[in-house]
Amino acid sequence: MNITRKTIILVAMLGISACTNPGRFGAGGAGGTGVDPAGIGSASDPASPAYFQEAVGDRVLFLVDQHTLTEQSRAILQGQATWLLNNSDYAAVIEGHADEQGTSAYNVALSARRANSVIEFLVDRGVASTRLRALPLGKERPIAICSDETCYSKNRRSVTVLRADGLS
Repeated sequence: MNITRKTIILVAMLGISACTNPGRFGAGGAGGTGVDPAGIGSASDPASPAYFQEAVGDRVLFLVDQHTLTEQSRAILQGQATWLLNNSDYAAVIEGHADEQGTSAYNVALSARRANSVIEFLVDRGVASTRLRALPLGKERPIAICSDETCYSKNRRSVTVLRADGLS
């Protein structure tokens, strides 16, 4: 029993001591890859979805009962098109959204038109239509909940959701 107890204590001490050296795997401590954790996959990596979301912009807003793109939306979508053309390993689902005003059926149809407006813009800029899919969500997933224009304006949107696994 004494040998078993000593073995358990020795293994526990080795395990604890192994956790005290964060640089043991090389630069950045990323499992021996030498990869800086703030590099690949972060918002500072131009090929990462985090960069797309934060620097390029993953959403555009629409006016009341509209699916036409504003100048600001076109600027964001131009950046999305450029990013998608430079990162062909990604496909995108374009979620269409609406505010809570109107019937569910009307809002699903409007959100479909919004998503399709975005897809048409991206395809016109050279993104293959096979990499894009519309997902009309109507008023079912608001990001702001209140019954006034400050919330409505945030919910009238399309969101480009990247997928690395292709579309199915």
